[in-house]
Amino acid sequence: IKGWWVSHHYVSTFLSGVMLTWPNGLIYQKFRNQFLAFSIFQSCVQFLQYYYQRGCLYRLRALGERNHLDLTVEGFQSWMWRGLTFLLPFLFCGHFWQLYNAITLFELSSHEECREWQVFVLALTFLVLFLGNFLTTLKVVHAKLQKNRSKTKQP
Repeated sequence: IKGWWVSHHYVSTFLSGVMLTWPNGLIYQKFRNQFLAFSIFQSCVQFLQYYYQRGCLYRLRALGERNHLDLTVEGFQSWMWRGLTFLLPFLFCGHFWQLYNAITLFELSSHEECREWQVFVLALTFLVLFLGNFLTTLKVVHAKLQKNRSKTKQP
């Protein structure tokens, strides 16, 4: 799980570099507004993730289970589900928006006016991000559900 999130940073950095080299033209203009809307949505989701993580750490510090210098939460407690279930629809919406970006870019790459290599490369990169994010999120949720079930079955 952690491996994907490290890889995600490199893939996202690559995507940013390709976006920066994409020249302004017809195809770029066709995708620009969709990408800007996605970027704004993604920023809002990142804020929600920060707010969720901060809340989890605050509770754990108040319970004396975490140090004040901790930045992330290792492990999961049942009360964290409440915030996570609020966050999950936004995460999945972002994942599927990445897929939508990939599909749009694949379609634009076959446009007769498309001459830029960046369009197809960005389509592949968004597809990789979707697959990695979506499958990893499903894996995390499944693992947490299994862990929660095993705790409730114990006497």
